[in-house]
Amino acid sequence: MAARAHAALSPSGADRWLIHCTPSARLEAQFSDLAGEAAAEGTAAHALCEHKLKKALKRRSHRPHSDYDSDEMEDCADGYVAFVLEQMQGIPNAMVCIEQRLDLREFVPEGFGTADCLVIGGAIMHIVDFKYGVGVLVEAERNPQMMLYALGGLSMFGSLYDVSEVRMSIYQPRRENVSTWSIAADELMAWAEETVKPRAQMAFKGEGDFAAGVWCQFCRAASRCRARAEAQLCMAQDEFRLPPLLTDDEIAELLPRLPEMVKWANAVSAYALEAAVNHGKSWQGFKLVAGRSVRKYSDEEKVAEAAKAAGFKDIFDHKLITVTKMEKLMGKDTFNEVLGNFVIKPQGKPTLVPESDKRPAINADFTNLEE
Repeated sequence: MAARAHAALSPSGADRWLIHCTPSARLEAQFSDLAGEAAAEGTAAHALCEHKLKKALKRRSHRPHSDYDSDEMEDCADGYVAFVLEQMQGIPNAMVCIEQRLDLREFVPEGFGTADCLVIGGAIMHIVDFKYGVGVLVEAERNPQMMLYALGGLSMFGSLYDVSEVRMSIYQPRRENVSTWSIAADELMAWAEETVKPRAQMAFKGEGDFAAGVWCQFCRAASRCRARAEAQLCMAQDEFRLPPLLTDDEIAELLPRLPEMVKWANAVSAYALEAAVNHGKSWQGFKLVAGRSVRKYSDEEKVAEAAKAAGFKDIFDHKLITVTKMEKLMGKDTFNEVLGNFVIKPQGKPTLVPESDKRPAINADFTNLEE
């Protein structure tokens, strides 16, 4: 599966250009789309989901292969397929469209997008979007990307189906997140007329005010955007001032803003490094050096032969395969019967997150602290 083409006003970036920062779409058009490892892994996961869903629906498909293939990806794709099949049960005479390209030009200039899965039948249309990422928890409620896909679906199939209810689901297995939300088709079309069309026109023309926030994360212009830089620097000036010690209230106010500041700083650093390495850019006061490296064998087979010839025998590490691989080897039922009593899931390392996070709060244990 090749990487998807993206419109200038793509649904995946709609939270930014449609809701928060309309001129950002034109600004980031000046930058190339440098997709990283996470994006490539996500593309591979989507290809596997597409294949497995087609096979489950008795459609022809060739199994994709990539460097990112893993037991975890297999399990996530299987879960996605099971979820889609479950949603089909509640839709009469369901038609399933997989990797469906949607024309959004009725609402967004030159707009288009690709829905992972669109299920439609009777008065119901259900859009399902697979998210393989773990960094950002994605919710379906009022999700502009999903709502734009839904508009595209109504535009394509509105003459064939009398849709009155639109359902949208995010399936994000690596965050154990399945989020579903529904909206009346009439309400969705009203949103298109009142919000999408005028805001999309502004975004297409590069009009409106720049605004920095968490939505900057995936903007290609993020590392050089002046509005974002000014927002982060102003925050630093406001928070890190006299008196020398921050109060508890000031720290509590600062905590939710730190992740965005770190992302901005990392983005600027990454841009500067890429420009120096790939384009010969010189930054005053800085120079390129070779980073720390770790020794490795040039040829493991020849190393083993040479070590054995020298009389050394204990040259290999032997360890159990992972829990996931063991479960796949035995099958879930046998695994639970044979090893179920020996598998534990330790509590994860404590992490501070906003109260909106769905994970239950834990009570810190202070009994081992010295007085």
